[in-house]
Parts: sequence; C-alpha cells; structure tokens
Amino acid sequence: MPVRNADIAVIFEEIADLLEIDGANVFRVRAYHNAARILQELGKDVRAMVQKGEDLTELPGIGADLAGKIKEIVDTGHCKTLDELHKRLPPAIAELLKIPGLGPKRVRALYRELGIQTLAQLRRAVRDHRIQALPGFGEKTEMHIADALEAHGGGAGRYTRVAAEQYAAPLLDYLNGVPGVERVVIAGSYRRAKETVGDLDILAAAEPGSPVMQRFVEYEDVAEVLSQGPTRASVLLRGGLQVDFRVVPAESYGAALHYFTGGKAHNIAIRHLGQERGLKINEYGVFRGDERVAGDTEESVFAAVGLPFIPAELREDRGEIEAARAGRLPKLVELSDLKGDLHAHTKASDGHNTIPEMAEAARSHGLEYLAITEHSRRLTVAHGLDPIRLLKHMDEVDRLNETLDGIVLLKGIEVDILEDGDLDLPDDVLSRLDIVVGAVHSRFDLPRNKQTERILRAMDHPYFTILAHPSGRLIGRREPYDVDMLRIIRKARERRCFLELNANPERLDLADTHCKLAKDEGVLISLNSDAHSTLDFRNLRYAVGQARRGWLESRDVLNSRGLKELRLLLRQTF
Repeated sequence: MPVRNADIAVIFEEIADLLEIDGANVFRVRAYHNAARILQELGKDVRAMVQKGEDLTELPGIGADLAGKIKEIVDTGHCKTLDELHKRLPPAIAELLKIPGLGPKRVRALYRELGIQTLAQLRRAVRDHRIQALPGFGEKTEMHIADALEAHGGGAGRYTRVAAEQYAAPLLDYLNGVPGVERVVIAGSYRRAKETVGDLDILAAAEPGSPVMQRFVEYEDVAEVLSQGPTRASVLLRGGLQVDFRVVPAESYGAALHYFTGGKAHNIAIRHLGQERGLKINEYGVFRGDERVAGDTEESVFAAVGLPFIPAELREDRGEIEAARAGRLPKLVELSDLKGDLHAHTKASDGHNTIPEMAEAARSHGLEYLAITEHSRRLTVAHGLDPIRLLKHMDEVDRLNETLDGIVLLKGIEVDILEDGDLDLPDDVLSRLDIVVGAVHSRFDLPRNKQTERILRAMDHPYFTILAHPSGRLIGRREPYDVDMLRIIRKARERRCFLELNANPERLDLADTHCKLAKDEGVLISLNSDAHSTLDFRNLRYAVGQARRGWLESRDVLNSRGLKELRLLLRQTF
C-alpha cells in the first residue's frame, strides 16, 4: 500500500510526543516535530523520491538518521523507533494526547505522578479532583480537562487542510485519468477553505458508462468501502479520512457543485430564494415544474435566483446573499496580489536555510520583498537573538541587499511579548529595524483581562508593528488563549499598527471571523508565511484561503502594497 507524506508525518509526530513523555532530549523531540511539519508541507512525494534513489538529506531539517527512517517507513510501513516506544510506554497513553490542552509535558506529569495511562483513568482523576493538586495544573486546568474530555467523546477527528491535501491531490489525479471523466473537483468544506475538514466530498462529471465509480472504490489507498451505488460511494482511506464520491451528468454538474459546496445555512437560503420564484433547486438542477431551467454551471444556479456568482469561501450565510443582492460582494484577495512576506526565519534562529536561500525562494514565488524576523532572546529553545547578535544580523541583511537582484530584504524581529506587556529587546535596538513583529510565546493561560491588557500594553510600544498569530492557537493541539479580540483590533486601529494572518496550516491565525471584524474596523492584515524553510512560502495559499473566508480584499491586506507604499505604512506605526 502507498505511503503518503502525511502518513510519515503522523508517525514522526507520534514519535516526538512519545519521546517527550519518555523524557528524551528536547532537541531530538524537536527534530521529529520539525520533520513532520516539513513532510506535511512538502510539495514533493517522498515515496517517489525514495523509489528514484534521491538524497532525502537535501530536504531541510532531514539528516541521515531521519532520512533512513523515512526510507524504512516507505519500504515497510513501520518504524522500529515507534514500535520500541510503544513497547516501553503504556499502549493507550497516546490517546491522552488527543485531548485538547494535554500536551506531552502534561501527559508525562499525569503518567509519572498519578499513574494515568488511559482516558478512563483520566476521567476518574478529574472526577476525584486529583489533578488540581499537581504542580502546574490547578483547579482551572482540571476544569478545562473535564470540558475537553466531554467534548472529545470519541468522535471522528478532523484534518488540517494541508493533511487532507496530501490525500486529496493524488486521488484527484487518479480520477482524472479514468475514461469518460470530464471534470473532477473537491467540494464541501475543503472547497470553502475551512481550516479543517472532517471528510472529503468529491464530485465528478462523467459520460454514461464511465467506469469511474468502480475505479474509485478500487483506489489503492482505500481501506474500507462503506457504501457503493451507481452514482455515489463512500470509502475510508488508510489514513482514516472518509471520502464521499458522487458522479453526475454534465447538465447537473453546476447544481451538484453548488449543492455539495455550500454550508447548510447558505444552501437553505438559496433554496428559499428559488421557492419565491417558483423554482425547485437540488443537486440535479434548477427546475420549474418538470423543466430543467439551469444547473450546468454554478453561475446559472445563482442567476436563476437573481444573484451574481458568490465565491465558494463566502457560502456560510454570513451576509453574502444580502451583499450579492446589493451588488456589494467583495473582490476577494488572490495569491497573486501578495507583493511580499513580513515574517520569516533563517538559520540564525530556528530556521533551516540561510538568508540568501530564503531570499531566493521568496523571489521565486513572485515576492518583491521579505522581512527577516528571527526570534528574540527569550525564546531560547529557538536560539533567539540577543541585542548583539541582532545588530550583527542586521548588518548582514544590509550587505546582502547590496547584492540581491529582484527582491529587497527588510530588517525585522519576532520579539517576545513578556507577561507584563514589555518587549524582549531594548528600544535602541528595535528603533533600528524596519519591522517589529510582537508575539506571545508564553503564559497562554492568563485570564482574559490580563492576557488582553498584556497585548494592549505591548501594542502601545512605540516600535511595535505587527501582532503575530494573534490568538496563539495550534489547530487541534492548543486552544486559542482567552483574549478580547475586538479590543485588540481597535487598539491596532488606534495605534495604526497591524495584525497577522499566519499561514502555517497548523495556525491559520487570525480566525476568519476576526479577519472580517478587522476589515470592518479598518485594520490591515498581513498575510505571512512564518517561513522556517524555503518550502514554507507555499503556505501563503492557505492564508489567502482564510483571508477570503474573512471577506478580505487586496486593499485590506498590508503586504499587497508595493515596497514604497509599505514603507510609508510601516513608518506611521513608529
């Protein structure tokens, strides 16, 4: 059976988590986490690389040891290191990591101090109030764990867009090659660019007699066929992702694509508009009585109810129908609108590539400028820069700008916002930078008011430019910290500074609703890759999808500006 990048990434993430629970060296743990992230975001198929005998160590963050393990997994589907960890640690302990708020450090404490190995034991410990007595936990944490356990409930997991894409892309290629298939597209929440998906909805327009349905259930990655009929089937892939497949004739393609793309509330609203006009709208078409009047294209479905085409990302019944009626639909931002990237790391802190390598990669993605923003000194785990190292780093950026062609580097820093709202570096250094990206990397558990005031004080700093990943969330792994986002957004408007939409697919932070709120308040958003390697600039497309869900247009995006206008906007924050 084929091994996807995502499959290897899952194994490496589990190894990293179990190593941390086992008390392994932090650098070894981080190496597996980094490798998993790189594999998730990699544009190449590592299985194909192994089969071609290519050197995996040329990939960023992949040394000889990890390259060997990748080859082992591709060849056997297993990793001896993970098998050994499973033997050494309780078999059910990995299930604890699926509970939001329980990272490896807390799972290790629960295991070592209370002997908790299973979800059932965790529930009993919560019920008996034994967790709050542990150092670093407390009553509030115990309550959060109780809530997370209740929400967990054993339901199906969700997949980040980048993980789902690892399975979706080869499946689409496969289906496109089946005789009689005219078009294949992923619909559902994936097409609406939601942060996570529970399953994939794939729609195909095919000629009568096409063998596409049988070929679908015979796909090499299918672990179980849940159902199969002449026009629809559902399967479970080996990675656990469910895929629902529907086949329609060309004359129904637009109606089916609309039906299987829109959120439930949006589709109901469109059907009501149709009913007001005496029309019936379903996945087969738009009908007046028995006569089909539209449905071959999505445009024809919207036109039948008197609306212009509504982009897929907006179909959530959040005002898009009213805006369409009034001719006020936004012209949503496109990837090609981005002129630069204002958040990137190099080997000087925790990145995998040199400054020249990052500059060339950014230029190859069509960017005109790139801000180099290493971590500041407080983030020791990321080799953060102290004032002396930062000043030398700035000099290096200046020297490189004299030789680079087609791209300009900006001098920046991702500076830690301390618990009291101070910044981690002195003013006399920050004042020499082009851009100061402030970020919360600690004390995510502060109460709402204290967390909000902490960030507001940081934003009052005279050299503060952009608030990075404003809610601090890691999708499926860490909940956003409790903060009053409206106050944050209004402070940004008052201070004439900016908020980031972080493109890392595990973050996608800001949330779409907060993007819309910032737009309404007149605050510009910077769509940043937070690149740690040359491969990460590809993630900007995920930020664009999130921005489109938040109704953002090019004019709402800071880094859609050319360099001259950008510099003017950055100066107004100082």
